[in-house]
Amino acid sequence: MTKYCLTVACPTTRGIVAAIATYLAENGCNITDSSQFDDTQTGKFFMRVSFVSEAGLDLAALETGFGPTAKTFDMVAKFHDEAEKMKVIIMVSRFGHCLNDLLYRWRIGALPIDIVAVISNHMEYQKVVVNHDIPFHCIKVTKENKAAAEAEQMRIVHETGAELIVLARYMQILSDQMCKEMSGRIINIHHSFLPSFKGANPYKQAYERGVKLIGATSHYVTADLDEGPIIEQDTIRVTHAQSPDDYVSLGRDVESQVLARAIHAHIHRRVFMNGNKTVVFPASPGSYASERMG
Repeated sequence: MTKYCLTVACPTTRGIVAAIATYLAENGCNITDSSQFDDTQTGKFFMRVSFVSEAGLDLAALETGFGPTAKTFDMVAKFHDEAEKMKVIIMVSRFGHCLNDLLYRWRIGALPIDIVAVISNHMEYQKVVVNHDIPFHCIKVTKENKAAAEAEQMRIVHETGAELIVLARYMQILSDQMCKEMSGRIINIHHSFLPSFKGANPYKQAYERGVKLIGATSHYVTADLDEGPIIEQDTIRVTHAQSPDDYVSLGRDVESQVLARAIHAHIHRRVFMNGNKTVVFPASPGSYASERMG
């Protein structure tokens, strides 16, 4: 039996859960996992339901039949085949810790995605990417060619059918146009010192200020630099006995783990945009172990 999931976002009102459960039951579907959240401040309701179609209905039939229910509750609703891997493009510059971590998780099956390309503005990681049989594109970016370079990046996105762009320490600012076109489909990672420690060496600044917690934040990219809706965060403790190099090493570890968890949540349709923040439903028991591995 094929396993599907249904994602729903709509204004909050009475009867939503009952309507969804009734529709699935009447169409031979058995719910295996369900999460919901009613945001009383924004008046929005979010739900994710995993189920199997015991009657053998496909996605098209399920979506068509659900139309009247979706219209009644003014839903943004989408059915997904959970076996279908999301097509992802990874973008990287000269720091490769997140790229290497993602490639490893992808290779062992801990991150079930289809990496359709890696794009970089440098050549450092061409060999490691090609050795994984993944297309590598080096697109140099300067002030003079930025628009043309971004157009080439978007050409690759469209040609590959990529549904998600991951900025794995890609050190170029994306244009407002690209952010809008790919809204909710670009994930970034950075240290959590912002806005306190900016510049080229934030870990050294943190060391000099005696910081005791190193963290990382993964978020959706918007036109507001590093201020998009947060998906995942984590921290690790440091002490006075550790050096600036220790800070950098530990920071890279937590960045890699946080980015992988954010991607894992997104590809399993567990993240919902809710204004300037997100609703992130917990992983189902079957996927939790792979998501938490570090």
